[in-house]
Amino acid sequence: MTAKIIDGKAIAKTVREEWKEHVDDLKKIGITPGLAVIIVGDNPASRVYVNNKIKACEEVGLHSEVHEMPNDTSEEVLLEQIEDLNNNSQIHGILVQLPLPDHIDDDKVLEAISVDKDADGFHLYNMGALVVGNTVFPPCTPYGIQCLIEHINVPVEGQHAVVVGRSNIVGKPMALMLLQMDATVTICTSKTRDLASITNLADILVVATGKPKMITADMVKKGAVVIDVGINRLEDGHLVGDVDFEAVKEVAGYITPVPGGVGPMTITKLIVNTIQAAQRTI
Repeated sequence: MTAKIIDGKAIAKTVREEWKEHVDDLKKIGITPGLAVIIVGDNPASRVYVNNKIKACEEVGLHSEVHEMPNDTSEEVLLEQIEDLNNNSQIHGILVQLPLPDHIDDDKVLEAISVDKDADGFHLYNMGALVVGNTVFPPCTPYGIQCLIEHINVPVEGQHAVVVGRSNIVGKPMALMLLQMDATVTICTSKTRDLASITNLADILVVATGKPKMITADMVKKGAVVIDVGINRLEDGHLVGDVDFEAVKEVAGYITPVPGGVGPMTITKLIVNTIQAAQRTI
């Protein structure tokens, strides 16, 4: 069998069109949802990500602004910038592009963002609220993956979902969200012994390890839904995921490509969180 490709670009386009109607409704009452992005330093990959986010905002009709700060910006100055945006009524979502320079405490910066403007969903309140199922803004990548699964109409309830990776950005929140969808969830890490014996049991397999082509065809259950969160640039310049796409697609039932799978939905859910933040001000 050959897996059906989960087209993240197409699904993202549909979702953005739906939410553009919400933006139009807000504008009728004088509210334009606004997203502010802070980027510290000149990381080329970060700049690409930021440009994609701003472009997506323009497509949906959001106000967006980028605050570029030099690499030697002090933590104090960055926190002052965040506080200014917290107090700006025209800004409904704030995103600090990671990674930050080594001299800045990521956690301290993320905690400085107002809970009401935490468009990325990384504030301690929103992360902790996932445990009890009432987070205000879910982290964008797991939120996007949830949407991808819903769009292919694959039942989650009672299914065995395996998440490979335990990061605060993807792995942990993804596991909690799958639990809320009534899946049976297993989390694997780099220390997991005989990883293949566990991934082979997965009806839904989410992989976020940052290791190119780590998941091979013999590690995947026939007909499984495979969600590849990884994006890795090889020495020859090619982008690949954490899953060996060409081999695994011959085993899986559904699979996300890299690029064009999870990435577009991550940005889309950033936009959704920002729009919802604006709606909460009414």
